[in-house]
Amino acid sequence: MTFEPTLDFARQLDAQDPLRDFRQQFLIPPAPNGEECLYFCGNSLGLQPRTARAAAEQQFQNWQQLAVEGHFKGETPWMHFHQRLEAASARIVGAKPVEVVVMNNLTTNLHLLLISFYQPTATRYKVLMEGGAFPSDQYALETQVRMRGLDPDEALVELTPRPGEHTLRTEDILAKIEELGDSLATVLMGGINYYTGQVYDMAAITRAGHAVGAMVGFDLAHAAGNIPLHLHDWDVDFACWCSYKYLNSGPGGVSGAFVHERFADQPELVRLAGWWGYDEKERFKMKKGFRPMRGAAGWQLSNGAILTMAVHEAALAIHEAAGGMEALRRKSELLTGYLEFLITRLNLPKTRLEIITPQDPAQRGCQLSLLVHQGGRDLFEHLMAVGVIGDWREPNVIRLAPVPLYNTFEDVYRVGVVLAEWAGRN
Repeated sequence: MTFEPTLDFARQLDAQDPLRDFRQQFLIPPAPNGEECLYFCGNSLGLQPRTARAAAEQQFQNWQQLAVEGHFKGETPWMHFHQRLEAASARIVGAKPVEVVVMNNLTTNLHLLLISFYQPTATRYKVLMEGGAFPSDQYALETQVRMRGLDPDEALVELTPRPGEHTLRTEDILAKIEELGDSLATVLMGGINYYTGQVYDMAAITRAGHAVGAMVGFDLAHAAGNIPLHLHDWDVDFACWCSYKYLNSGPGGVSGAFVHERFADQPELVRLAGWWGYDEKERFKMKKGFRPMRGAAGWQLSNGAILTMAVHEAALAIHEAAGGMEALRRKSELLTGYLEFLITRLNLPKTRLEIITPQDPAQRGCQLSLLVHQGGRDLFEHLMAVGVIGDWREPNVIRLAPVPLYNTFEDVYRVGVVLAEWAGRN
């Protein structure tokens, strides 16, 4: 599409947008001037669905009216509540329902999965990860390695971009996997790098990892609900994601986990066990000897956090109504492409402002990461003061993420105007 830097053009795109009405299903915070803010921070925390409060309230009513019997009675018995989320979650990550479960929070799930899928030996013990991964991933891997009596400096191998580049080349990732060969136990990477916004070629990475005998998993915090995923078809071993970014399920919202169907009938697979992961047909017999449920549900530890799961169900319903990831992706590519067009038009030298997210739409999601070499913090504070909500990442990156469920092309245009005014003054 040939973009135009005009308000009329942005409004024309909005008028043609089949998803335009979904914005009304979200509560948009006010800007300092009292009008709606320009919210470009869904990569950190998605907006509140208008249905979220009622969904939680319904469970408060069930608690009030049914108390403990709410586990088995009412329209949404709590014992099986996680099953209500399986089908929609599976569609978001490209999985079969048996391969997904909604439980805990992201880093908890990451630890649980690493217990099973990082099983080092004397010769195969290394973990490949992206350098500068989100700190939770770094800390989880450091501690998992130490728990096995290994030295993180020796066991963890970090991938870094070539000199002068900001993102990883797929060929370099694959070459490192091949180089590590039979010393490589596990590959763990983000589906999308939180800092640069780069989408990794998860299918190619998985094939390469399996070719040398390694397990392959992904932290999909910035990918779930953002880009189409096909975890089952890609043959990914394990993955986890949060629900509070592009899935709009509230701060600290419940997480999801994926375990490929290949492991569904392997009760002997090493894992941390809990009562709620026990075969539900026998669970209340309270027997010794752990017998996991089939599939990802066998990694559950405790009964579900119903209030947060209810909000998640409400948010997933909006996602489903919008037509799922394919429909959202079509709009997302246009939204982010329009933002890129407006920023590029500023004609600022790279020594001042540089988009470090890949230009190829296939290698990015919603987010653009702006490396501001001069006055970055001042620009961020200015954006916030005029009602443009993005986020700041040290040392000098501003992340802006137009989200297709609630951002408009006019939103993007108005952000472009603010940036152009800033560029004109600086």
